[in-house]
Formats: sequence, C-alpha cells, structure tokens
Amino acid sequence: MSQSAPLRPEYAGRGAGLQSASRAARVIPSMDDSSSQVKYLIFDCEAIADGELISRVKYPDAELPPVEAIQRFRSETAADRPDGKDILPVTYMLPVSVAIAKVDPRGRLLDLVTLDSPQYRPHVITKLFWQGWQHYKRPTLVTFNGRGYDLPLLELAAFRYGYSVPAWFNSEEKSYDQSRNRYNSFAHLDLSDLISNFGATRLSGGLNLLANLIGKPGKTGIDGSKVQDMYHAGEVQAINDYCRCDVLDTYFVFLRTRVLMGKLKLEEEQALVDEAHKWLSERAEAVPAYRHYLDHWGEWHPPQD
Repeated sequence: MSQSAPLRPEYAGRGAGLQSASRAARVIPSMDDSSSQVKYLIFDCEAIADGELISRVKYPDAELPPVEAIQRFRSETAADRPDGKDILPVTYMLPVSVAIAKVDPRGRLLDLVTLDSPQYRPHVITKLFWQGWQHYKRPTLVTFNGRGYDLPLLELAAFRYGYSVPAWFNSEEKSYDQSRNRYNSFAHLDLSDLISNFGATRLSGGLNLLANLIGKPGKTGIDGSKVQDMYHAGEVQAINDYCRCDVLDTYFVFLRTRVLMGKLKLEEEQALVDEAHKWLSERAEAVPAYRHYLDHWGEWHPPQD
C-alpha cells in the first residue's frame, strides 16, 4: 500500500492512503519510496462575486447594496454576451472553493481535499493554497483552463490580501524559468492549452466533453454559472462538493493526456483509474460527492482490432 506524504493543516483531508487496483489483470508499475511524494496538485476553483467591490467600481454613484450590484452586473453581462451567460470577469470574483487532488510522480491519486472546510473563507483559502504549494516543494499545478481563470483568481486574491508568493511571481528569472510563463509546463500544466495546442483550435465542450470521451461523469446538473445563486442560498458545501467532482474529471483527463504524451502506457493508466475508483468507493459513505460521482461513472473500453 502506498501512502501519501505527511499531511500538514494546509491540505489536510480525509483518507490519504491508497490500496492496489482491484483488477489483477491491470498492474500498476512498481515504484520506489518516491511514489509517495506529491508531484502534481490538480485543482479547480469556484468563485463568487464581490458585491462591495462591484458597487464601488462599477456603480460608484448609485450606492447599490452588494447583492443589488451583483444582480445588475450579471444582468448587464448576460445582455452583452452572445450566449446570454452572466459569467462575470475574474477580476471581480473571490474564491469560495478550491479542491485539490494530490498526485504522485506516476499518477497515483494520494488525496483530495477542499481548503478551509467547513468555513470556506476566501482569504484563508487563498493563504492555504499558496502555503500548500510551497510546503510540497512547488509541485506542478494542473488545471483545465486554469491559466485563464483559476490562477488569475488566486493571484489577484494574494494581491488583495497582501500575501507574498515570490516563487510564483519570479519575474527576474529567465523567461522560460518563470513560473507564470505560458509554456512552462513544469510549473503549470493547463490541460486546455495542451489539448487545444494553446488555443489553435476551439475546444468546444471543454472539460465536460473530454470527461465523457473517457467514460467519466462530466457535468451532472451543476455548472459554474449556478455557483453565485447557490452561494446566496447558503449551499456552500454543495459548491465544494461540485468542485471535488470537477477535480476528479480533471484528474482522469490528466491521466489520459499522459497516455497521449507517452508518459503512461494505456494499461498503466487503466490500472490507476481502477485504483482511483476503489479509493472513491472506500470513502463514498463519508463523502457524498464521491457517491454522486460514482453513481454517474461510465465505462470506457479500448477499441478492438
């Protein structure tokens, strides 16, 4: 049994251990003691609008209460967008959920946590995220479209709250060594950039499509456009449960991209998928989000010649 690295309060969560895959025909490659190290942090964020900021910046003369300012901005945004969505710019948002999967060098899922549970305070979430990244010796951050949303959200939050992250904002390094360099996949691997060749093609369907291509749940009734209303309804835990499921989709898409890149053999990837399924099953009673995810789990089989 491979155990995760010792947990610090930053990223402490339920169940760090993993057991071997349930299907003997699929064998995970042997690993030395370094397999317990956290090599990748696969994460996703959900955010809410800062009504006070919107009121001050967008409508300085109207003196709107925060909730009214948010609603007005959402209505104006929906009217201006061709798709009618009321998704606000990341610059006006605060993180209310960050879910993180800790993954070892060979792709094994070690743990999955949400930050600052059950309070989910934006300033604490931000602090713990950047502390955790440094605590685990700056592993590769893995996201889906994180370069365009999740990381700017957490960077602006660090700016807002006065947190220092010099290893991330290392702008004095050579350009290709800078953590925020678009092409530095050792610091940040954005799976959207990888699949779309850095925007050369429009990845219509996004993470939901990619997850469905490999038999994983994808969106199951909730998406990011519903988060603000869920927050106003007091459903913060449900937001974080949804965020966990997005991270799981991202994890499984990440594994398939390792096959695509020749970093994993298909049978190795499938063994890791089986092991992750068992890991989720063992925790499904304690974590309802995992039961929901497993209830929507599909099947994927390689094509037959």
